Formats: sequence, structure tokens, C-alpha cells
Amino acid sequence: MVTLGQSAMRRAFAVATLTIATLAAVPSGPANAEEAFEATGLPLHKVTDIPLGGRTTRFDYESFDSTRHLLFIAHLGDSEVVVFNTNLSRVVGRVADVSSVHGVLAIPELGRVYASATGEDSVVAIDMATLGIAARIPTGAYPDGMAYAPDVHKVYVSDEAGGSETVIDVTSNRRVATISLGGEAGNTQYDPNSRHVFVNVQTRNQLIEIDPASDQIVARIDVPGAKGNHGLLIDADQRLAFIACEGNNRLIVFDMRTMRATSSFDVGEDPDVLAYDPALHLLYVAGEAGVVSLFRVEAGVVSKLGDGYVGPNAHIVAVASETHRSYFPLKNLDGRPVLRILEPQR
Repeated sequence: MVTLGQSAMRRAFAVATLTIATLAAVPSGPANAEEAFEATGLPLHKVTDIPLGGRTTRFDYESFDSTRHLLFIAHLGDSEVVVFNTNLSRVVGRVADVSSVHGVLAIPELGRVYASATGEDSVVAIDMATLGIAARIPTGAYPDGMAYAPDVHKVYVSDEAGGSETVIDVTSNRRVATISLGGEAGNTQYDPNSRHVFVNVQTRNQLIEIDPASDQIVARIDVPGAKGNHGLLIDADQRLAFIACEGNNRLIVFDMRTMRATSSFDVGEDPDVLAYDPALHLLYVAGEAGVVSLFRVEAGVVSKLGDGYVGPNAHIVAVASETHRSYFPLKNLDGRPVLRILEPQR
């Protein structure tokens, strides 16, 4: 995930309101935030908007610790990690001094959160119990997304500008390897079936496969139709990967058995973060223009439900599988940052 001024996101985004049937944008968005959400054609309704505090600056990734009912949110522009309790529906903590934080990854079994401090090219290890910083680990240039390979106790970090993958041993909180990717790194995901790590190389339109046992690249897979493949999510149960391409506003469905792209769909402008609700088989693709695309993924078949305007700059989404609620941090809603919470219509 990148900030304005770093890649294709430097463009000024026109606010588009889309219906469930089309991707045709209207000249401007609704007059206020409430109208903005009501205009969506998605089968979702708003639960509430909760103030997050801080300044009206950019947010980035989120990560759940469902065992503690905590949602960790990267407040990039404020260089802090916001801790939100989903049971209490309020902010319960903040971790400061995480410079230009982009990625955030909760690992409940370790009692730890890892956050990529892009402003200082490092990853910060945070103790969940105390919210204190346990370690700072150097990375390559512009660390962004992260994935955890539990079998080898390693975190993999996409060094976007550095074109590499930093490997961190979580038992010692030390960097143990740097893997050159040969291009700008997009998001990273762990696949529990192959027990391998996959990372987008968005300047080569490739998906790279890494064996964590050796920290070697074992495959470079061209992704036809990809352009700026940044977002990545793996559905291990259905053996599918979903690749969001910010260069051409496409979602590519990738079969992890055959290692081939099987279909693609139009999505909202500049897609960024993806989230999946496995119980309801719903895939969310959030974009910089505030448009979320919703898909049903069932028995290996992907079908599009529609597109809708969720809120200004709603490019981040996380879904709680227990409640099916989706969480969208919005940096500026009527002059304040809020967490917009939605859920599927019954």
C-alpha cells in the first residue's frame, strides 16, 4: 500500500457513486457523508460511525486479533497504531512513534503486533498486553504489507521501493534474510496449503512464490491482464488468490492449483485492500476513490454483486468473521477521522 505521491495514487481521485448494476460514475459525490453511504447500491447497511481521534490524515492497513476483540489500525499520517475494541466499540489504546506506519499485522498466538514504519525503513514489534514497543527491526526501502509464516516463525515484509522482501525471525525479532524480487513489491500473503509465501511484483505484473524453508524464490508467475498488481488475498479453503490491480482497476482471480488466472472483473478506481468473510463467502475490494466492489466466492465460482460508494478515501477494509461486520477507517468525514462500520443486509 502506498501513499499519495509514491505511485499511481498521486492522481487526484474523482468521487464516484456507482450502483450495483454499473460502473458508470456520476459527476460528483453526494452532498454529505450520510447521503454518500445511502447512495451505495451494495447489499450492506451502516451500523455506525465512531470517532477515531487524531488528525484528518491518511490511514492504511488494519489487522484483527479476534481472541482479544481488538482491531489494530495504521494511522499513517499520525505515525501511530490505533487500537479499537470491537466489543466495546471504542478506541482503547494508541501506539505512538511508528513513523509513517503502513502495514500492521496482529499475530495473536505471539501476543504481538508488527507494524511497518515506512518513515524509518523498519518494522516495529508491539506487545499486545502493554502496547509497548518491544523491538525495531531494519528493513529495505519503504516497507509496506506483511505476512506471517507460522511453521518457520517468520514475518515477510514487502519493501516496495526497495524491490525486496525482508524476512524477520519472530523468536529473536531480527532480520534473517533479504530476498531480491527484481521489481517493486506489492502485497505479501502466506498460503497455508503450500506453506509458501506469495508476493506481487507490481512493476513486472508477476506473482512470486517463496519457500520459507530456504527463503528462496521457487517460481515467478506472469499474471496476464495485470497492471500494477498491488493488493493480494488468498482463500486457502477454495484454493484461490485474488489480485487487485491499481494500474487498470481490475480484480484477477488466480487458481492456486494450476497457477493460472481464471477470470477478471472491473472494480472501483485504484483498488487497494481486500478482505474476505469466509462464512458468508463475501470478498471486499476497497479502492482509493471510496468505491467498494463486493463479490460472492462459493464452490470456486466468483460472481460480482456490485459496486458502491462507501465513503471518502475508503481504501482500507477489514472484516470480522464472527459478526460479519466490515470496518472502514475514513480520514476525514465532516472534519474528523471515523471508523465506518457496515454489515450485510439480512
